[in-house]
Amino acid sequence: MAKINGNFQKLPGSYLFTETARRASAYAAAHPDKKLIKLGIGDVTQPLVPSVIKALHEAVDEMGHKSTFKGYGPDFGYDFLIDAIVKNDYEARGVKIGKDEVFISDGAKSDCANISDIFDIDNTVAVCDPVYPVYVDTNAMAGRAGDFGNDGRWTNLVYMPCTEENCFTPSIPSKVPDIIYLCFPNNPTGAVATKEQLKAWVDYANRNGSVILFDSAYEAYISDPSIPHSIYEIDGAAECAIEFRSYSKTAGFTGTRCSYTVVPKALMRGGVSLNWLWGRRQSTRFNGTAYIIQKAAAAIYTEQGKKETRAVIDYYMNNARIIREGLSKVGLQVFGGINAPYIWVKTPGGMGSWDFFDRLLDKANVVTTPGAGFGPSGEGYIRLTAFGDAESAAEAVERIVRNL
Repeated sequence: MAKINGNFQKLPGSYLFTETARRASAYAAAHPDKKLIKLGIGDVTQPLVPSVIKALHEAVDEMGHKSTFKGYGPDFGYDFLIDAIVKNDYEARGVKIGKDEVFISDGAKSDCANISDIFDIDNTVAVCDPVYPVYVDTNAMAGRAGDFGNDGRWTNLVYMPCTEENCFTPSIPSKVPDIIYLCFPNNPTGAVATKEQLKAWVDYANRNGSVILFDSAYEAYISDPSIPHSIYEIDGAAECAIEFRSYSKTAGFTGTRCSYTVVPKALMRGGVSLNWLWGRRQSTRFNGTAYIIQKAAAAIYTEQGKKETRAVIDYYMNNARIIREGLSKVGLQVFGGINAPYIWVKTPGGMGSWDFFDRLLDKANVVTTPGAGFGPSGEGYIRLTAFGDAESAAEAVERIVRNL
């Protein structure tokens, strides 16, 4: 008889965004006369920019002619996209990254989960709290997390609380972890990390042989010139860090799917190259991102593509300003929304996260995400995203204010 992976049965309930979507759908079905404004899941609403659409059309046309048809592509991505990444995302910031250190994929979510394949099950994992649930759930599925306790924590994970007291940036833990997940700009809190803060983590990881898994999916939303966009802007990071980047929020590719992961060749553990391990994993278990999608991604690096993409990012960040300022004016404590598209709001009167979620859904008809779903330290907060329409963002603020 086939045996299942029992670690899946340890997972509590549904995936966070599946549960919030279920509640929103149930409410909508029961109240068809109500118009919901969805500021919960971080899905974009603005269409792909013209440069991307043009590249998609051209690539599709190429696939219709024998002379330009493409079958299986290179295992790790086409040179035209990798060259654009190296030049624009790294060389432009004074960072040296080799072409053979970049791996094109179909989403940062996938890679943040799949990267655990190259690590032994006995590694100790540290996560920020609150945290993007994928980091936790996928390690639980693999068997590294232990058991889920009544306190909302997994027994084998090292939790690094991110609270108002430490400006939502984690302190280095007393117990040394083997793998450290960091996400800046942060999902869900919207916090950012300075070069000095990241340098402390890089030095710590190199001293202890740890590996930092650095999710920088929202780096395009950084406006403060002093905040690093890549962990490789920090000396020593190439010896200890893997970086994940995504076009989902940068260029509206949530439904188009394209991302990349950087694994430096200098990153060695146990005498083995992690670059080689990830390459071996990808070439075996992944057949690459579609040619037409990679052509679309490359289009955002053209001069016109950069302008168009920047305009969309500015549009979303104006939404963030509207939400942040509107809620702050009525006395709510609001964080994030300046160098990140997420707004982290403290619930009024000590109300529980799920209670406030339900209240805003029922009274204001606004869908948010309860902070408790991101971990124990998220209790007492909700997350809102800036990815809606400008009119909807303004209306959502008005509705929330009326129903506090």
